[in-house]
Amino acid sequence: QVQLVESGGGSVQAGGSLRLSCAASGYTYSSKYMGWFRQVPGKEREGVASMYTGGGSTYYADSVKGRFTISQDNAKNTLSLQMNSLKPEDTAMYYCASSPKWLSRLFVLSASEYNYWGQGTQVTVSS
Repeated sequence: QVQLVESGGGSVQAGGSLRLSCAASGYTYSSKYMGWFRQVPGKEREGVASMYTGGGSTYYADSVKGRFTISQDNAKNTLSLQMNSLKPEDTAMYYCASSPKWLSRLFVLSASEYNYWGQGTQVTVSS
């Protein structure tokens, strides 16, 4: 089991920045991929960014490329998401997730491939 706890959400004006953090505990060695997902009411959970924990390869949704950066601190078992140039359409509940699977590049942002989830942190961007 892997436990994930997100923090860092909040309200910001368009163009601003936020940094989300995810503290992982438990059997963290089993996490091959970790990622950030977001969801708004009435819509499916969307993959935002993910990374292979063993080699640092990163993957981003087209909507956030160039604005968001995913990173990890292995010593602290922490996953981060730096979000710059935020837009109102980035408003959502953001979730940290972990997968013990070897994932094809096609599925690294698929929520169904991730087994462990945090409780989420709300990000609200006003225009």
